[in-house]
Amino acid sequence: MKERKRYTPEQKIIILRELLENNIPISQVAEKYGVHTNDIYNWKKKLFESAAQIFSANNSDSKQTTEKDKRIQNLEDKLKKRDEAISFLLRENIEIKKSIDGEI
Repeated sequence: MKERKRYTPEQKIIILRELLENNIPISQVAEKYGVHTNDIYNWKKKLFESAAQIFSANNSDSKQTTEKDKRIQNLEDKLKKRDEAISFLLRENIEIKKSIDGEI
C-alpha cells in the first residue's frame, strides 16, 4: 500500500501561488507537483474561506496592540508612582532615625 504524501503549509502556498499568479491550469500544476487536483481545489477553498479572518485579524491586532500599549503605559505609571512613594518613605525613615539618634 502506498503511503500518503503530506505537504507542509509552505509547500501548499508555493503550489497555490503558482496556480493563482501564473494562471496555469490546475491539471498542469497537479501534474508538476504530483498532487491530486482535488487536493489543490480544497487548499484553494480553505485559502479563500480563511481570507476574511486573516484581514479582520489585522484590524484586531492593531487594536490589541494599542490596548496593550495603553496597559503597558498605565503599569509603567503605577510603577513610577510606587517608586516615588518608596523613595519618599525612605527619606522620612532616615530623617526619623537621625532625629532619634540625635544627629540632627
